[in-house]
Amino acid sequence: MMRRIVLQAASHVAQLTVAAACLAVPQVQAANNYPVVMVHGFLGFGTDELQGTGFLYWGGTNDIAGHLSGANHQVYVAGVGPVSSNWDRAVELYYQIKGGCADYGFKHTAAYAAFGAIQTPAGKCWAADPNNNPNHYPLALYPAWDANHPLHLISHSQGGQTIRTMIQLMENGSPNGNEGSGELYAGGKVGWVKSATTISTPHNGTTLRDVIVDYVPKVSELAGKIVEVAGLGGSTNPIYKFRLEQFGLAQGPSESISDFLARTQGASFWQLANHDSAQWDLGPDGARELNNWVKTSPNVYYYSIGSDATEQGSWCCNGTDRIIAPFQSSSYQYARDDMIFFLKNTAGEWVVPSILQRGMGSYTQTDPSRVLIDSSWFANDGVVNTVSMKAPAGQPVRNYNGSSVRGSWNYLGYYSTYDHFDVIGWLQPTSGVYPIYDNIAGIIFGL
Repeated sequence: MMRRIVLQAASHVAQLTVAAACLAVPQVQAANNYPVVMVHGFLGFGTDELQGTGFLYWGGTNDIAGHLSGANHQVYVAGVGPVSSNWDRAVELYYQIKGGCADYGFKHTAAYAAFGAIQTPAGKCWAADPNNNPNHYPLALYPAWDANHPLHLISHSQGGQTIRTMIQLMENGSPNGNEGSGELYAGGKVGWVKSATTISTPHNGTTLRDVIVDYVPKVSELAGKIVEVAGLGGSTNPIYKFRLEQFGLAQGPSESISDFLARTQGASFWQLANHDSAQWDLGPDGARELNNWVKTSPNVYYYSIGSDATEQGSWCCNGTDRIIAPFQSSSYQYARDDMIFFLKNTAGEWVVPSILQRGMGSYTQTDPSRVLIDSSWFANDGVVNTVSMKAPAGQPVRNYNGSSVRGSWNYLGYYSTYDHFDVIGWLQPTSGVYPIYDNIAGIIFGL
């Protein structure tokens, strides 16, 4: 099957194979070799999880970080809260890179105290100095990080919202005013991030959040499916970390997904009224709220990449899963047959099985008090609407033409027929995924 990337320029649209797409980027001598930190998305995981399966978030059975490191680059993989808000994830990411103990902010924590929020919980510290680590904290990824030692950020899915939030806090501090003594909120950390790349990120939210109303059971189901894929059908139950210590929900060292969710299901954190969580930030209304204060920094090079694994409805022969959707309308989008199995049921016209519940491929929303959702949102990769992946609404964006503009979103196009996990290499050959990251590396190391 031919995979292709759609590269959009001001005057034309070209369809190229993934391998050929890399040639569209001028191959230049590396101008920098700053470290890269890779940031996962919703329900993602770090290198200390799912051990023993040989399965990585960044690559599946491939190793994207290792591939990039093989070109003599420093590449680090972060692990932040898989269901946490972008504020909380940004805090964890900052201290995980730089070192220190996570401080979620005095005012921010107070605003969500009713849901159990804790400002400085135990279990969220990283050591900057391996020779001065009496508490045996995990080591920080890049303690030298500052304006003289900047880095590149590469993110997938919610990770893109997270890195944007972290950059905003680093440069401008908290929008709430004084958050206490946490160094992240001091602002003024300009020049620490050279580039920020987002892959299949819901910059303006995803309608999957609104399609799925019952949040806790869906988290359990999706997290379980991730482990199922990672375990390749095995009977083991490798440890997956929810990292919710900031809500008093510490997970036992060997506590399984199902046991943790069963124990904490009544916790107020999981309530839809809690806006300090991923389930709020990932919806169109929550993303709009985030975008109201998280802006595109004039000091950073931003890049975005999209993905689309649906097809316009047809009476036959469009590559979609006909078991899921035997009858189709040309007005809507439907899941491709090669979409990863656990995304198909919600990607098309209807949620399958359901009683006439609209799926992402046909969902609209007309309440004027909320974000309006029309047919431009129908195309999706099984998790995120393709239209949402380009840039935050109302912020500067341009189609990448071989040159990069700082302080604007340089849109690199979208990978057609790639679902949300194809773009990070799950169940893909190396030839289907490594060129994506070689393309990114050719750009960011040439800045």
